[in-house]
Amino acid sequence: MKWIKRLLFLIFILIIILLIAPFFLTIPALENTKPVDELFESDSKIVKLGGLDVHYKQRGDGKPVIILLHGYGASTFSWRSVMKPLAEYGKVIAYDRPAFGLTERPLPGDWQGDSPYSLESQTSLLLALMDEMKIKKAILVGNSAGGTVALNAALKHPDRVQGLVLVDAAIFVDKQRPQWQQLIMKLPQFRRLGPLLIRSIEKKGDDLVRSAWHDPDKVTPEVLEGYHKPLQANNWDKALWEYAIVSGASKLQNRLGEVNVPVLVISGDDDQIIPLDDSLSLAQSIPGGRAKVMYACGHVPQEECPDQFIIALSDFINQVTK
Repeated sequence: MKWIKRLLFLIFILIIILLIAPFFLTIPALENTKPVDELFESDSKIVKLGGLDVHYKQRGDGKPVIILLHGYGASTFSWRSVMKPLAEYGKVIAYDRPAFGLTERPLPGDWQGDSPYSLESQTSLLLALMDEMKIKKAILVGNSAGGTVALNAALKHPDRVQGLVLVDAAIFVDKQRPQWQQLIMKLPQFRRLGPLLIRSIEKKGDDLVRSAWHDPDKVTPEVLEGYHKPLQANNWDKALWEYAIVSGASKLQNRLGEVNVPVLVISGDDDQIIPLDDSLSLAQSIPGGRAKVMYACGHVPQEECPDQFIIALSDFINQVTK
């Protein structure tokens, strides 16, 4: 019995240490960061939605309206090669989703209710953007995690979606995080330590970008700089931790049969992040869904294979605007 008491005592002491120690650790401040508005570019635009300054870029005018939603760790930068060609068909808008790019990064205490980083909040933000710009319907193009937001919007508001393009979309990879893990991540101790874990993306980020391409040799210093830029914004690490806290299983794969808007699924044939088979299954699971495979492409065909991407998208745009 004595050894059990000793073990329980040691466990108790360990728990106390884990709960208290984070508050005594020195957390180094981020270096060389600045207010997000100091990072704006000549074509940067801002729209205030629900008190949040959302950064976006726009090309073209008229109809149809094409809204581009980037993936995890990306930004409006990931659409740089396709915005101008798409603008030949109508108005093209790319915006930075909360936690990414040059959109404002609220921290706990800055909001009430649901986190602005949750899937539901990001979907509401998309609709708020459309309302603010008086867009009744749009063609939504979502890459990777941006595809999750686009699909959720199409399920909740099909009357606002003229067409849906899911580009290497992260629909089948969602995993439900255990409830205990979600609770731990929200504790003050872990909200303090979490950003330190997130900062590792600064060192691993270049490798992650290269892994998203079929041919990593095409990832130029200019491309890497485009991905580095948002990491110069104040509190980027804390915001990304808040995003991680609310990330989890969307369970949208269980509702694919309910989709009733035109859908095109695009995938690189050499996507090392979202397997090609997942994208093909996604297209087959959606009523009327069509698949288009980009050859010699990875996870971001709009960057690596923009010519193939534009051809596929132009055919789809012509189809849904007849």
